[in-house]
Amino acid sequence: MDLAGLLLFSSALFIAAASPGPGIAAIVARVLGRGPKGAVAFSIGVALGDVVWLTFAVLGLAALAQAFHEVFLVIKYAGAAYLLYIAYKIWTAPALARDVKADSGAEHPAKLMLGGLALTLGNPKTIVFYLALLPTILDLTRITVLGYAELVAATLSVLAVVFGGYIVLAARARQLFTTPRAIRILNRTTGAMLAGAAAAVAAR
Repeated sequence: MDLAGLLLFSSALFIAAASPGPGIAAIVARVLGRGPKGAVAFSIGVALGDVVWLTFAVLGLAALAQAFHEVFLVIKYAGAAYLLYIAYKIWTAPALARDVKADSGAEHPAKLMLGGLALTLGNPKTIVFYLALLPTILDLTRITVLGYAELVAATLSVLAVVFGGYIVLAARARQLFTTPRAIRILNRTTGAMLAGAAAAVAAR
């Protein structure tokens, strides 16, 4: 890819990724409710989902997604169910004053990554974005392996910046919540945000 096209793609992706949506809501809610630990693994899963949709768009596999509609439907509802489970756990967590830097429960990184991956794969808005954008900057029938690698690298770099920024901001905001009442408000707010993200995914 030429540099101008790559920069155009990266700029459009940055704007789209930074706009609040189910993925951002889930990442922010996780950090607010459980702290930054685990947020990176979850964000990696979300980003990998973007790479999957990017690959589908590059290879012209939108038709495949339609052919296997039922499979993607299962993935979508699995992602929504996972978010609802997290929302429930946070909503019902004890409202006790605590060290906001402490981890409130260990989760396996692979489980977090799969949760983030399911969330993105269950969001067809992502593939619509790539299918709408890519044809305007390159010929999908003539893309090379190097060009594809450049697109993947640009995607992961942009998402790392966007997700990292949200994680840092959410972690700092979390420092404000130290009393039982504030913790209760935080738990209910983040639980509602995750439930909203799950509803957004399921409704698409």
